[in-house]
Amino acid sequence: MSIKAEATIEDLYLVPDNCKAEIVNGKLLLMSPTGFLPGRAGGEIYASLRDYERLARSGYALPDNVGFVVNLLNRRSLSPDAAFYIGKATGGKFLNGAPIFAVEVRSENDYGDTAKKIWLQSVLIILLRVL
Repeated sequence: MSIKAEATIEDLYLVPDNCKAEIVNGKLLLMSPTGFLPGRAGGEIYASLRDYERLARSGYALPDNVGFVVNLLNRRSLSPDAAFYIGKATGGKFLNGAPIFAVEVRSENDYGDTAKKIWLQSVLIILLRVL
């Protein structure tokens, strides 16, 4: 019998350049790049969050591919398409804790049972963080 170890945050740091991954259900889940429309939508949301950051003079607006280390449900990391974070900056390391606002823009490949389960987990993470 073989024992399969769960993916760790250290595994995320080893993901090759130009790749995006999250730890979901103990497994390293590689994410494919997105297309024009979803990328543009995520960019517009980030731009609005950046404007809010400047007005509020508090928190950080963050674009796609920023990693958050979380300990929620079946998830150990989160990398939303846009986010707003009020915790401490960590330099070049992943941020600790979930953002107070996170956006996942659906791409053409984000449909089906597996995508729906992952999406619902993301929504629960956001709700748990806000409540």
